[in-house]
Amino acid sequence: MVPEKKEFKVPIELGGHRIDSVIQSLLPEYSRTRIQKWIKEGYVKVDSLSINPKKKILGGEWIEIQIQPEEQSQQFEPENIPLDIIFEDDHILVINKPSGLVVHPAAGNWSGTLLNGLLHYLPFSKGLPRAGIVHRLDKNTTGLMVIAKDEVSQNHLVRQLQSKKVKREYRAIVWGQVWKNKSISQPIGRHPRVRVKMAVNKINGKDSITHYEVLERFGMNSYLRCNLETGRTHQIRVHMQFNESPIVGDPVYGLKKIIPTKSMSPNLKKATLEFDRQALHAIALGLIHPFTHEPMRWEVDLPADMKSLLDIIRKEAIPEKEVFKFDNMYVEDPISEEPEEVDFDFEDDN
Repeated sequence: MVPEKKEFKVPIELGGHRIDSVIQSLLPEYSRTRIQKWIKEGYVKVDSLSINPKKKILGGEWIEIQIQPEEQSQQFEPENIPLDIIFEDDHILVINKPSGLVVHPAAGNWSGTLLNGLLHYLPFSKGLPRAGIVHRLDKNTTGLMVIAKDEVSQNHLVRQLQSKKVKREYRAIVWGQVWKNKSISQPIGRHPRVRVKMAVNKINGKDSITHYEVLERFGMNSYLRCNLETGRTHQIRVHMQFNESPIVGDPVYGLKKIIPTKSMSPNLKKATLEFDRQALHAIALGLIHPFTHEPMRWEVDLPADMKSLLDIIRKEAIPEKEVFKFDNMYVEDPISEEPEEVDFDFEDDN
């Protein structure tokens, strides 16, 4: 494939600014990080000469750019993977991700991912960073995701995520009787001993905030609405474990070997202990449309497996004068699932 070539003269009024900033302002469809990479690799010429990304220009220079395709997306093959599309226009795509679908190829999951499906459904996304993906959900978390169909939209959505303008609402079925609505503000980083896991890490963690509201309370479980203010790796799962109300079915951050079964009916025991994924669903998504600048919001139903689990839990009698709070019931498991499907932690490119 012959790279696309762009040529233009720098307007005088942009004199005094860095070359990477000037190019990004003239070509907003490309991220500043991507432009800086092209400059460093020699694909950008100013008056036929290579230049440092930090170099300031006078204005009036002639710029030549060899547009390079996104290397990461070029490495993966398109696959005909069904997508549950909730909304689509010329700029964005909103999907309802099912359980079991990995978002981005990684070790152990090099095919059969959402990215592979996007490359088939939107062949032009091969030229976009991560095929237009701007955030992630864990492999077995269900629910709404937005995908950009052009780089201008992708950059706009990333900035919205950075500035906390994207609203993400989740539903979670957790262990324990949760009595109060709460905001959890605890930093999240790598687990100090099990490196494939995340944990509340007050030394090296990043600021992380989850707000939750109790929708229903049962004998052994609670049904929560969770809203993210930040988007750290496994954030809700880690915060719920820290809150001593781990998510039902969570294979990494949930209850392990010590299960309080004496007060559970056979139906409840079977339904909860055999639930084969974390009972977590991204039920609603709100954002500002990158081109119309209108606020938009989508909401989907709970998936069938969580609906069935709630039906069984609701039929369970609430024991009188008993409060189930499962603290100190976590058993470290050195062989845990790798956190390959996570929300992106977007850093400032400037």
